[in-house]
Amino acid sequence: MNERQRLPFFVYGTLRPGFHNHDVFLRGRITTERPAVMRGARLYEGPGYPYAVDDPGGPCTVTGEAAWAAPDQYGGLLGVLDRLEEYSGRPGHPENLYERVAREVVLDDGTSVTAWVYIAVEHVAHGLRAGGTPVDGGDWREAVRRPRPGPPAPAGPRTP
Repeated sequence: MNERQRLPFFVYGTLRPGFHNHDVFLRGRITTERPAVMRGARLYEGPGYPYAVDDPGGPCTVTGEAAWAAPDQYGGLLGVLDRLEEYSGRPGHPENLYERVAREVVLDDGTSVTAWVYIAVEHVAHGLRAGGTPVDGGDWREAVRRPRPGPPAPAGPRTP
C-alpha cells in the first residue's frame, strides 16, 4: 500500500459523528461520511475510547463510518489523526499506541473500500485479548449508551 494513497479513514470510536473528537478533528476537513463495518476485528473498551484488535477469520465486526477527507485537507488530517491516535508514522515504533493500517471496510450499500484504520499495537492487543472487556456487538456508540451496572442497592429494612 502506497503511504501517499488517499484512502478514506474508518472511524469507530470518539471520531464518530456525535462524539467530541469528531467535531474537533473532522468537522470541516471531510467531505463525505458513510456507515461502514470492518470484519476480522474485535472492539474492546479502553480508558474513554475503544481499541480495535485484529481477529483474523473471527466472526466479529467493528461498526463505524468511512470518512473521506477534503482534498486540500488530506495531508494535514492524516498528521492530526496520527498524533491523536499516538501513531508515530513509523510502523512498529515502540511508542505507538495504534498502528495505521489499510483494511477493507464494507459500506452500508455493500460496497467494499480500502480505508485507513487505527488498530491497537500488538502488546496492547495482547493485554486486551487476555483480560480486556470486549464491546458487545462491536459498536462503540451503542456501548456508551448502555447503562453500566452499578453497585448493588443497599438492603432495605425487612418486614416480617
